[in-house]
Amino acid sequence: MTSQKQLKARIRARMARTGESYTTARRHVAGTAPAPVSAAGYRLSGGRDPVAAALAHVLAHHGVRCAGTEVSEALMSGIAGGPGAGYILWEFAHDDSRPVVLAFSADWQYADRAPLAALDRLGVAATVQRTGGAVGAARALAAAVDAGRPALVWPDRQILGHRHLPPTFDGMGGHVVVVHGRAGERYLVDDRSHAPLTLPVTVLDAARARVGSYKNLLVVPEPTGDLAPETLRSALLTGLTHGVTQLRRTSTSFALPAWRKWARLVTDATAAKGWPRVFADGRGLAGALASVWEGVSPVGMTGGHRRDLTADCLDDATALLGVPTADAAGAWRAAGAAWVAVGEAALPVDVPEFARLRELTAAVEQAVLGEGDAGRATAAAAAAELWELRAGMDGEPPLPPDDRAALFAGLGAAVSAAHAAEQVAVAETAAVLERAG
Repeated sequence: MTSQKQLKARIRARMARTGESYTTARRHVAGTAPAPVSAAGYRLSGGRDPVAAALAHVLAHHGVRCAGTEVSEALMSGIAGGPGAGYILWEFAHDDSRPVVLAFSADWQYADRAPLAALDRLGVAATVQRTGGAVGAARALAAAVDAGRPALVWPDRQILGHRHLPPTFDGMGGHVVVVHGRAGERYLVDDRSHAPLTLPVTVLDAARARVGSYKNLLVVPEPTGDLAPETLRSALLTGLTHGVTQLRRTSTSFALPAWRKWARLVTDATAAKGWPRVFADGRGLAGALASVWEGVSPVGMTGGHRRDLTADCLDDATALLGVPTADAAGAWRAAGAAWVAVGEAALPVDVPEFARLRELTAAVEQAVLGEGDAGRATAAAAAAELWELRAGMDGEPPLPPDDRAALFAGLGAAVSAAHAAEQVAVAETAAVLERAG
């Protein structure tokens, strides 16, 4: 019989090799997905998208159903706006890093817009608090949790600490998590994990207060009953229509043209943000490439491209919408495959140093998502090696100039292919919405 240690090693190896999420890799290796776990009366069941998973989990906790069935994470992702697009290449002087930020969900540039819109579309009330006062913010969260009402919060992930990010990430933000209970001086947190995860109350309070644009933001959903099928249908149509409308705009930051811009900049030696110019000396390139791989891959901490989630949403919506959705779902799966190819082009596994970056990234995520508190030491050790390796590679690039040029060409072609696939997927989805509307 395969030992637990061997099983973990095989799952981790598959995550690193394929970029799959912990849940998907475990299903392929072990034959089953992780079983849901109860923590203080709250069900931990993983998830792919931070916003959609948080909303689906909290509504399920409150017993909300539609025609006897829970609202799936996939449907919730569509209700929240579905897929989005975003690309930013940062250049930081304080540590000479040049990370790439990629976004794949609607309204990604606003912390609370997608979840609040989803709740509004479903007719679910919520208490929303934004306050600069640390004492008031801490009391509000504690009151909600102590009353048995799971709360959505947006902590800075470096301060939060469970992924053991280096100090240079302080203040760079984080994604939504659910605070669903309390054990003494520690909060119970759902970060799409499959095992209990706790964090010190003082640490979570500090992490919530770190980022000015959503400082101490608190959203506490307060559903009062089940959802009518017509309500769910209307919410899904409104959400997906919003997302498709956004993607079809001309913005090169928040719509499909962002991918076309990125594809061009990867090989443009004349533009200020062209990769041959930004990475002329190779410094910071390894970290940028690693952030691309993590950003597009489901193994990443924010769920990667999530195009398969949109496909699942459309599959789940066939009966609800009353029109065929298979072509649109297939188009989004093709787009997802194109994004996997982008990740492979950015951080090719046949470069030993890059392969090790992938292995360590997978090790951190496996420990956090698969083991929760029990994996804390494993996550810390893997993260320490990961960030030491990234820092060393950022200072001494593993690729000579000719290899960098070839990598840029391949990456640009892969991003162009992903952009083309997304155009098809958006058009197919628009056709579904037109037929259903």
